[in-house]
Order: sequence, then structure tokens, then C-alpha cells
Amino acid sequence: MLIFSKAKLVLFSVPKTGTTALETALAPHAAMAVLDPPELKHSPVYRYNRFFRPMVEKFIGEDVATVALIREPVSWLGSWYRYRQRAFLAGKPVSTQDMSFEDFVAAYLAEARPAFANVGSQAKFVEARPNGTSISHYFRYENMDACVAFLQERLDVEIALPKVNVSPKQDMTLSPELAARLKAACRADFELWASID
Repeated sequence: MLIFSKAKLVLFSVPKTGTTALETALAPHAAMAVLDPPELKHSPVYRYNRFFRPMVEKFIGEDVATVALIREPVSWLGSWYRYRQRAFLAGKPVSTQDMSFEDFVAAYLAEARPAFANVGSQAKFVEARPNGTSISHYFRYENMDACVAFLQERLDVEIALPKVNVSPKQDMTLSPELAARLKAACRADFELWASID
């Protein structure tokens, strides 16, 4: 999460949406860069509302814009699957080595998700709070240029995105039946992504 005081803007770090590259490029320009631990870096709206918003509103103002990138849900799950294929996770409960993407998604849809498939939901991450705290500007991960253009104008900086945290390519094919189950079970995620221009 990056907080820009002069621009009155908060950039949320939705996991697996390219925000690490944005943080690498923009952290030097931020008033506050929350990069570690992951539970703080990837603070969802509810955690921002509880811990960060009171401080931001007190010292920066109440008219702060909030920005989040959202990735097409199958691609988003594919990024988690590929990331957890990495050798350094071998033998750990979160590893997806020796597993197909189909098996990973089936585990994600299970009533009790195993550790390797317990990756949350983008829609839940950005869910608005009862007090009105919400994301004011959404961008699609697949249209990173629009997000970069917005941030460049708002922050008055040139942004050159580095290639960081790129997962290896894998087969992301889902059977039609499983794809339909995923779309039904994760309707909020698909609808959120579809609603972004």
C-alpha cells in the first residue's frame, strides 16, 4: 500500500495484480510505503478502514482518492497457482507443485480450502465498509496503461514499470464444467472485473 499525502491518494496492493511493480516505481514518491509484512502491504479495505483511514483522514484529509487494480478472476487464480509452483515453496502446505491448475481451482472451490488454495477473493478485498470507505478508482490489471496514465497525472511523475514478481508460464486450461462452477461461485469477482471500463 502506498499513501501519497500531496496527491491525496492511496494505492491499494491487491495481491497478484501487478502492484509490486507500481510500488517499486512509486515508493520513493510516497509519503508512506507499507511494503512489509504482507498482511500490512496487502491491507484490504476493511483493514485500511480500521487502522489506516483514521490516520489518513486526520493528517491528509477526508477527500482522499483510493485506487485498486482488479485482475480477470481466472487469470488471478492462475497467477496464484503459478506463484506457488516456485521451488522455494516445495514441500510446504502452500505449494502447488505436482498439481494441475484444474486441481488448484477445484480446491479453491472446496468448502474447506486447503492452505495452497486459500487465497481469498478480490471482491472481498475491496468490499466497501458500512461507513462508506471504498475504492474510488478501479483499473483492470489487463489495462495497466490506463492505471499508469492516471497515476502519472495525479502524482505528476513519470512511471517506468520494472518487471518484478513474474511467475513462470503454465497451462491454465479449465474444463467447461469447472469454469462454470467457478463463475457461479465467484460471481462477485467476475461482476466486479466486468464493471471496470
